[in-house]
Amino acid sequence: MEILALLIDFILHVDRHIESFVASYGLWVYALLFAIVFVETGLVVMPFLPGDSLLFVVGALCGVGAMNLPLAIAVLLVAAILGDQCNYTIGRYFGPKVFQWEQSRFFNKKAFNAAHEFYERHGGITIVIARFMPFIRTFAPFVAGVAEMTRSKFTAFNVLGGAIWVVGLVLLGYAFGNIPLVKQHMEKVIWALIIIPGLIAIVGGWRAQRQQKAAG
Repeated sequence: MEILALLIDFILHVDRHIESFVASYGLWVYALLFAIVFVETGLVVMPFLPGDSLLFVVGALCGVGAMNLPLAIAVLLVAAILGDQCNYTIGRYFGPKVFQWEQSRFFNKKAFNAAHEFYERHGGITIVIARFMPFIRTFAPFVAGVAEMTRSKFTAFNVLGGAIWVVGLVLLGYAFGNIPLVKQHMEKVIWALIIIPGLIAIVGGWRAQRQQKAAG
């Protein structure tokens, strides 16, 4: 419970924790940022780590000179790309094993084939959009791997999505993170960066489920 409380506090006050880490350990903050983003995007069991809010806060810290903007973007971008690539590879490893399973109450081979077809047709845009969706951005590359999406296609959209996500949110924080009103309500900004994309993902999933039921 204590670890969970610390994790929640870190997520909700990521600005204070990162700022404190910079003050105490200097350049080691780039290693910490790499680890957080890589783990969140690369390990399917860690979808709750801060992503969007972390990038925004890093941009804000770069805006006051506490961190180097080009270096921060480079480190975060590499972590985001390698994380998704790792997640995809894990899914790809398990994909052939799943594909060999027989049809049963626990495994629907028709649904698996449909997932593979979907990722071949629309997986690229899914990988890009998923970058901005908490939890979904952790599972999307894994599912793409399980569904055996072509690696070259996945890699191309992985790089594109990672670049838009990292550069976009870091520069957003760089431009607006130090405005007095934003700094004064940073906790609310962090909540918004967590809740709004999450709600969009939930509504999107609900609508897709309704459409699937209607089609079925």
